[in-house]
Amino acid sequence: MNQDLTLAMSLLRPTRIYGDEELMRENTRLTKDKYGTVAKVYIVCEQDNELKQDFQLSMIERNPHNEVKEIVGADHVPMFSKPQELFSYLHEIANTYY
Repeated sequence: MNQDLTLAMSLLRPTRIYGDEELMRENTRLTKDKYGTVAKVYIVCEQDNELKQDFQLSMIERNPHNEVKEIVGADHVPMFSKPQELFSYLHEIANTYY
């Protein structure tokens, strides 16, 4: 078991799905033409160390949205760090926009 973990860890390569330059391009912006009239709610995760809060806020500024919510103390994976708060917001969002 320990050998498996050591091998897996040696094969990991940190990578980003999108580079900053790619995200800043005009073609990554959400518009009604590209995404219709689907409601968009952005949930800011306050303690996200993967997507820093400044970056999250820049995404919010560049893309149309209906609402912004924040989960205080949530990290990059709020379903683990703050599951009750995430569920509460998702339930509220579903009831508001469905």
